[in-house]
Amino acid sequence: METLIQGFTSITGGQIIMMIVGCILMYLGIKKEYEPTLLVPMGLGALLVNFPGTGVLTQMVNGTEAEGVLDVLFNAGISTELFPLLIFIGIGAMIDFGPLLQNPFMLLFGAAAQFGIFFTIIVAIFFGFDINEAASIGIIGAADGPTAIFVSNQLADNLLGPITVAAYSYMALVPIIQPFAIKLVTTKRERQIRMTYKAENVSKMTRILFPICITIIAGFIAPISLPLVGFLMFGNLLRECGVLDRLSNSAQNELVNIISILLGLTISVKLQADQFLNLQTLLIIAFGLVAFVMDSIGGVLFAKLLNLFRKEKINPMIGAAGISAFPMSSRVIQKMAAEEDPQNFVLMYAVGANVSGQIASVIAGGLLLAFFS
Repeated sequence: METLIQGFTSITGGQIIMMIVGCILMYLGIKKEYEPTLLVPMGLGALLVNFPGTGVLTQMVNGTEAEGVLDVLFNAGISTELFPLLIFIGIGAMIDFGPLLQNPFMLLFGAAAQFGIFFTIIVAIFFGFDINEAASIGIIGAADGPTAIFVSNQLADNLLGPITVAAYSYMALVPIIQPFAIKLVTTKRERQIRMTYKAENVSKMTRILFPICITIIAGFIAPISLPLVGFLMFGNLLRECGVLDRLSNSAQNELVNIISILLGLTISVKLQADQFLNLQTLLIIAFGLVAFVMDSIGGVLFAKLLNLFRKEKINPMIGAAGISAFPMSSRVIQKMAAEEDPQNFVLMYAVGANVSGQIASVIAGGLLLAFFS
């Protein structure tokens, strides 16, 4: 009888809080449909790792070390960065760079919308984090969960849990965060600016050469970013080359689905109460929000700066689409434009900026690793 009730008597208040956090993550994924492919596994994982004596974590049983399945997966897939990199192949296979190739000018917005990363690094250092920890916190602003995991695992693996939760939670909350940030720095008239879209054909050769050229450029500029950029571009090459459709479909579906399950469950190893519940975690989550907001504001302000010198004005909301949350951010921008003017269609420009943000975020992650690792 004592053995049966031991679990109830030995549980701590912190473990109960983390179980509640896990339930909230599952609620957001299931009820609100915010990034369900990762929040639901992470939420259930938070339950699994916070039971006293849980068998999913490595522990001593009768004097013998028994390996927990989540620790095994963590060492194989997170510590080695395998899971985040495999996800990038699937993401690359899903992305159509056509809108960007039709308007290469949108690349500038992908770069400008990474402002929040570097702004947050400075803020985090001011609050006492060391440079590696600050860089890991700043990368939350990349709006790219796999990039956040990859960078923080190398620079500050002790912060991996809260950084991952913050990154994926804020990615899911883009429809709430971005409209607030955009309206802070734009007027109604600016949000009503119309942009004439001229569709142009992008040749198959251009589509094939693009991922190859980006890989080569990244290799010279930030070679340490090649695991991120290379896997992303490899996935896109599968999509565009025209002779590997079966592999492209597998990358977009089976590979992404399997790795998402494993990644979501495995990252919960870092959601144990004794590692997660502290003031540092609250600061990281707060700074993650700062990074997201400043990314959007940075992109908008850059567009407004360009408008000072352009005859044909840019709708400044396009700049906010330069974050990596694809395609959610571009949909948010189009929705906001339509709310201000039902005849305003800026989606294709927003998509171009959005996919450029995907490239810029992984390059930004590589640059942080090059500077600080």
